[in-house]
Amino acid sequence: MHSYVLLLFSYVFVALAANGRWVNTWTSMPQLTESANLPNPPFNGSTAVFVNSTLRQTLHMSIGGNQTRVRFSNVFGVNNLEITAATIALPLNGAPGSSAIDVSTLRTLTFSGNTNFSIPNGALVVSDPVDFPIQPQSTLTVTMYLQDGQDGFSITSHPGSRTTTWMSFGDLVTASNITSSSVTSVEHWYFVSAVEVWSNSSSTSAFAIIGDSITDGRGSDDNKNNRWPDLVLARMQQNEATSQIAVNNQAAGGNRVLADGLGPNALGRIDRDVLAQSGVKYAMIFEGVNDIGVADSSEESQSLIGDQLISAYKQIVTRIHTFGIPVFAATITPFGAPSSTIQPYSNPVREATRQRINAFIRTPGSFDYFIDFDKVLADPNNPSQLNPAFNSGDFLHPNVDGYEAIANSFPLDIFEQFSGEISMF
Repeated sequence: MHSYVLLLFSYVFVALAANGRWVNTWTSMPQLTESANLPNPPFNGSTAVFVNSTLRQTLHMSIGGNQTRVRFSNVFGVNNLEITAATIALPLNGAPGSSAIDVSTLRTLTFSGNTNFSIPNGALVVSDPVDFPIQPQSTLTVTMYLQDGQDGFSITSHPGSRTTTWMSFGDLVTASNITSSSVTSVEHWYFVSAVEVWSNSSSTSAFAIIGDSITDGRGSDDNKNNRWPDLVLARMQQNEATSQIAVNNQAAGGNRVLADGLGPNALGRIDRDVLAQSGVKYAMIFEGVNDIGVADSSEESQSLIGDQLISAYKQIVTRIHTFGIPVFAATITPFGAPSSTIQPYSNPVREATRQRINAFIRTPGSFDYFIDFDKVLADPNNPSQLNPAFNSGDFLHPNVDGYEAIANSFPLDIFEQFSGEISMF
């Protein structure tokens, strides 16, 4: 009976998609905000955050559409998130991280017909559709006002935005620029978790990537959108066969497959960040380095973490395959260094675990397809370390040249190869 229900759901979904559907053009992975990433005073008070505050945030779209919806998340809030007002617009001159907007494009967001909405703890809200043309790879400005802020200090955010967010006191959701004596900026996103566009084309879909700080863009440039998924997107947009596939970056710095830490563990967030997302047709995981690096370097501990990672990967593939979605993977890239003082993960026993995990990823049948990021980034003369040309300085995260190398190695033909649903049974 369970298999029959899943198959029926699949048929109904395909039938609905034939008449059009919503597809995520942008996502960020929601996280519980650590104390160091909460807003600074005066936006962080004694009992609440963002009281009487406007937040203006810019987001890098992937595919285009003529109708738009925005998703706001309160998944980690322990109290209601009261959105008093929200708008969308194009930033002035299309600039990421801009505090100014093109007021001729300004549109008010509503939620179930209301201009405000109280999001319960653990919930999210999707705005009503608004006629708002979005171009591929353009930037969208989302501005929200919280009259009462959010009580407590458990709030939902994405700290690794690599993009400037502006905040000020007062209701400035329609202001042409965020300029006041209280204005300040940070490189974090707060509350906004997805932007969707409506597509009438059955070929429009999304590619969801589960990852850690390397996918989240550590080592990339603020406000330049040169993380490796952004650079893959740029190539996809130049290729007719992939130009209707959105790239959904569901990564977070410090994330692990097996344990919570900086964000929920990957095994636990597959449902939320892949299966529950709009229009996902392809999925990928590039994660595991933090599990290896945080685990003790003893052979016993590393043997156990290797066993658990392989079992978790198998579970992830099984669950995503249930919905007919192919799963790609990338090999774990080097983290060796001249000493563990420079890079704490660096250790020969951990390196052996990395090699073991990469051997599993490369084994036919483990995933539907693998991309060998390890081979792309490794130093040919010392494969346990990053190529010096790609080292951001910490021997773990690539620099922009490294991200470009990853993007240039990414095989775009895999989307055509797996364009049909895989078997669910």
